[in-house]
Amino acid sequence: MSSLGAAFRLVRAGWVLVREGVVAAVPGDQLSGLPKFGWRVAVMFTRRRALSQRRTDRLARAVARLGPSYVKLGQFLATRPDVVGNDIALDLALLQDKMQTFSKSEAIAAVEASLGRSVGDLYLNFGDAVAAASIAQVHPAEVDEARGRKQVAVKVIRPGVRRRFQHDLESYFLAARLQEKYIPSSRRLRPVEVTQTLAQTTRIEMDLRLEGAALSELGENIKGDPGFRVPAVDWERTGRDVLTMEWVDGIKMNDVAALDAAGHDLKAIAANLIQSFLRHTLRDGFFHADMHPGNLFVEADGTIVAVDLGIAGRLGKKERRFLAEILFGFITRDYLRVAEVHFEAGYVPHKHDVAAFAQAIRAIGEPIHGQPAETISMAKLLTLLFEVTELFDMQTRPELVLLQKTMVVVEGVARTLDPAFNMWKTSEPVVGNWIRDNLGPRGMLADAREGLHALSSLARHLPDMAARTERLSREIDLMAENGLRIDEATAQAIGKAEARHSRSGRLALWVIALALVYIAWRLF
Repeated sequence: MSSLGAAFRLVRAGWVLVREGVVAAVPGDQLSGLPKFGWRVAVMFTRRRALSQRRTDRLARAVARLGPSYVKLGQFLATRPDVVGNDIALDLALLQDKMQTFSKSEAIAAVEASLGRSVGDLYLNFGDAVAAASIAQVHPAEVDEARGRKQVAVKVIRPGVRRRFQHDLESYFLAARLQEKYIPSSRRLRPVEVTQTLAQTTRIEMDLRLEGAALSELGENIKGDPGFRVPAVDWERTGRDVLTMEWVDGIKMNDVAALDAAGHDLKAIAANLIQSFLRHTLRDGFFHADMHPGNLFVEADGTIVAVDLGIAGRLGKKERRFLAEILFGFITRDYLRVAEVHFEAGYVPHKHDVAAFAQAIRAIGEPIHGQPAETISMAKLLTLLFEVTELFDMQTRPELVLLQKTMVVVEGVARTLDPAFNMWKTSEPVVGNWIRDNLGPRGMLADAREGLHALSSLARHLPDMAARTERLSREIDLMAENGLRIDEATAQAIGKAEARHSRSGRLALWVIALALVYIAWRLF
């Protein structure tokens, strides 16, 4: 029954996308065969007024009709240009996550249920919602502290949103499975795995304690940094469905005119934003991954305050070294080294030729060296790099794609503040210092210390490893003598799972086909 419901929801979503002209906005001249026929049919069923609208407006209308789950899906896919393409990703990034507010009484009920205390006991006053998004909305409130009254922001989960997301996720998984089964070329992008990532990301976002923890971690990382901070979390008034944090007084970074009128140095703010982001990425390996201008405030003294840390990115030491060496290699035109880094990191299979890959890298790097530095986009460079790596079977790396997407957004914000912004000159102090500290003599000493620590840890575990190896050897000998045996219950379970999966796939296809026939019959 759940497969049937998922199929109907998928058909409804497809119909809305067709009617609002989203499918018609796909470049039809680049399609062939059955996809091109489907595109022509979609154009026939598109609303007339939609055909005259921009693609971004069509997406916005479709998402508004489909509801909060699809707003979140659009935001997530905006972080995956490797899946939807750069143009679509940019359009999705422009989607406004602004939803109808839910009632104050529902918000109070959610707060009290989550924290187990009355709102009157928790807050001196609790105001009406000032902003509402797909997952939660924000209320102003005041709390009583030893130093007097303090204004706070209270983020409250939207009622019923978890159930709605769970239902819609079933249809997303159905679409991903059908795509993997019937469109072989899409398997490299691993659509089912992408959907699993969306499900996990959404589950994390819907537990506001985890957002509070992310704010706390980032706050600790940057407590000594100049000109950038995040709101402090009030843990006493934070639970799964409610997050209480410091109220931020400042101007949103998307209001450039107001920033200019307030006398802020826009060039300094742009430089501070980029350097802070690179510092978080390279030094800490933990960064705010949703730094659009609506989530960034500028206080009276020019300090940038980042809010809404529902999406965060992490990079391990290997990924940070990979990023720094690539940027440094492009700056010094050492394309062979850039290629070698990809192979050393295991991102490009060793069946390919390093020299051929370096040639492809040179095709990206050489054109930028004839341009003024202020016209060269680091984000565009990474985008081109990931496009080229597809030719060499580089598998999708979600952490690097999320970094690329965030860098595109952050660099775009900086250029909005300063049209002549020089990304390379601004980033050099941070990238250069990190390279000197981690790839120079100091970095070699740190690597040696880590190596010695790993060896000592390995020595402590050698007796246990020897015992496991002996047991494994005995098991392999038994398998060689008797063959691999699967008990009857396991075999039956595998057979039932395969049959159920096959039936659900066929059922979904029949439901979709019948629904489309019914829609066409009703229209004609």
